[in-house]
Formats: sequence, C-alpha cells, structure tokens
Amino acid sequence: MNKIIPYGRQEITDEDINAVVKVLKSDYLTQGPEIKKFENLFAEYVGSKYAIAVSNGTAALHLCVKALGFKNGKNVITSPNTFVASANCIKYNGGNVIFSDIDEKTFLIDLNKIENLLSKSINKISGIIPVNFAGYPVDLEKLRKIADKYNLWIVEDACHSPGGYFIDSNKKNQKCGNGNYADLSIFSFHPVKHIACGEGGMITTNNKKLRDKILNLRTHGIQQNKKKLKRNDGLWYYEMHELGYNYRLTDIQSSLGISQLSRAKIGIQKRIKIVNKYEEFFSDKSYIISKPGLVNGHAYHLYVIQIENRNALHAFLRKNNIYCQIHYIPCHTMPYYQDLGYSYGDFPNSEKYYERCLSLPIYPSLSNDEQDFVLNKINEFFS
Repeated sequence: MNKIIPYGRQEITDEDINAVVKVLKSDYLTQGPEIKKFENLFAEYVGSKYAIAVSNGTAALHLCVKALGFKNGKNVITSPNTFVASANCIKYNGGNVIFSDIDEKTFLIDLNKIENLLSKSINKISGIIPVNFAGYPVDLEKLRKIADKYNLWIVEDACHSPGGYFIDSNKKNQKCGNGNYADLSIFSFHPVKHIACGEGGMITTNNKKLRDKILNLRTHGIQQNKKKLKRNDGLWYYEMHELGYNYRLTDIQSSLGISQLSRAKIGIQKRIKIVNKYEEFFSDKSYIISKPGLVNGHAYHLYVIQIENRNALHAFLRKNNIYCQIHYIPCHTMPYYQDLGYSYGDFPNSEKYYERCLSLPIYPSLSNDEQDFVLNKINEFFS
C-alpha cells in the first residue's frame, strides 16, 4: 500500500470546513460567541456544570494546578506512563513530581500503589493527576476515597477519553470529566484526538470558584467585571488582578470543535468497531502478550498491543507505510527527570510495558482495507 497509515489522524468533513469558513467571514475570529457555545456544548457532552476552553491540553493542566492554589515545594502524584505534560504542569507551578507505577493489566496508575505511597510518605502530598491512558478511565470513585482520606485534590487527565466512562459502585456510568469525583478534568483537541481543533483544550469542573479563577488566569489575569474592579474609569476600563496567561482558544478553532463534537459519539462507535475486528483477529495469535480487550466505557483513543521484538516489528511496519507509535516513553526516564533524581528501575511495570508496547492505527476514517493491511502485515512479520 503506497498510502501512509498513521496510528491516528483527524477526520475533516465538508461540514467542518463550512463551519470554519462561516466564522472566517464573521466579525469575530477570536473572543467571540463560538467559544462560549463550544464550552456549553462540551459541558453538556461530558455532564459537567462548567467548561472552559483553552489553547491546548498542556495549558489546561497548567491552569488547573495553578488554580488549586499550588505553591512552591508541594508534591503531586502522577503516572510515569503518560505524555510529559501530565508531569510538567507540576514543575511549571514550582512543585515536585512524585511518580507512582502502573497496574500491569490496565496500564493505568495503580491505586493500591498510590495508597501505599501515601501511607508511607514523610512528605506532604497535595494532589493526584490520574491519566485515562489510551481512553481507559481511571476508577475515580475509588481514587476519590483515597484522596479524601489524605486531603488531596484530583485533576483528571482525560485527554484520551472524551465520551468515555467508568461504572461506579451503584452500577451507574460516570462520564470522564463530569466533575462528580475530580476537582478538575482536562481534555485535548490535538488532531490525533477524538475531537480535533488543530490545537485546543478544555477544562471541566462543577466548582464555580475554580471555574472563575481559571477564566481569570486564562486571559492575563485581567478583570472587566464591574463588581470586581477597584475603580472604574469608563467602558474601556480593565484591571490586572493577578499574573495570568494568554491561553485562549479562538472562535475559528471553536467552530471546528463544535462541528467535530456533533459526531463524537459516532466516532467512538467507529473506534469500537475497529477494536472488535482487532480483538477477533488477535484472539488466537500466540505472539500477542496483551491486548486491550473490550471494556465498557473505554474511549479507545489508542489500541495498544504488547509483543516481543517490538522494535523490529515497528521498523517492518514503517517500511510498509504503517506508522505505528510508542505510547509512552516513561516520564521518569527522560533526562530532565533523571537530573531530578529518578532513574531506570524505579518503576518496573512502566518500563517493562514500554519495552513491548505498540499503538496500532485506530481512527474513525480507517478503512476496512487499511485495517486488513495492518493486521496481515503484523501476521506476516511473525510468520
């Protein structure tokens, strides 16, 4: 096959293009009505009270930790099996990253290991940033009980899981980002994600004080609300009340997000259909060490298998124009974090997983022929 098959990609329709063109012809390219509309629709989609659109997922993480009143020297727990932004947001705010290893079956941060870490920690831990890796939601009901026991906040990294959910102890579906257990949740609209805005992010919460704080931080720390001004010189007047950032999303991006959001449910259904095909194909393959399985509530941003001889398979598939990816290089093995005292061997589950993981192509527009080509090439390699 001459066409490159990536592990993930955006799907842009004529409706998406028309939505963007409409904004381009309007009076507002940014700071206009599309942003609020996108926020309201996204909050409705995940079931939260509030949503705040921002420039990207990393900005969302930064703002969340900042808004929680984080101070220099505080400690926060997160998973080594994530993109570095999940950890870096702690460093942006002057904190210390405390990694905790993953569960060998789910590849999510191991809740038992978290509680064990907290029970033995001599340093005060302020919060936890769980990551819904690959689209598999962390059981936030269980994590909330741990967090409440040790007086911790939770920022849910749900970049991989819009539309996903976990099933609580009452057998109810708890949507990722609904605010029932996490203080704040964040999402990404990078092109490989479920909803593509080019770049973009969203923060969801049920806490109005946190929402108002983030809104202020999002736009330079500037206030124009007459009730909050120290004085008022006129209609043009504004005041900077704290050091904020320019982390806004534009109306152009929001219009694309709104259009994409309208078919988000269909997108997950298409992903699950691909997963069903992959699962059936790999069910009797001895070379498969592990595969995701069919999990209720999984959003399947990624479909990750574990195999021996991963590097050789990756190279073979690349030669055949199949651009698989590795998710993730464990954060604690990055030179930056090694300079802070972490080293290989600290988190064996994450390291063992990294040596054998491979993310296969999965996205709504992946054709049946392309799926067959990927599977047949993997089989060819191991034959």
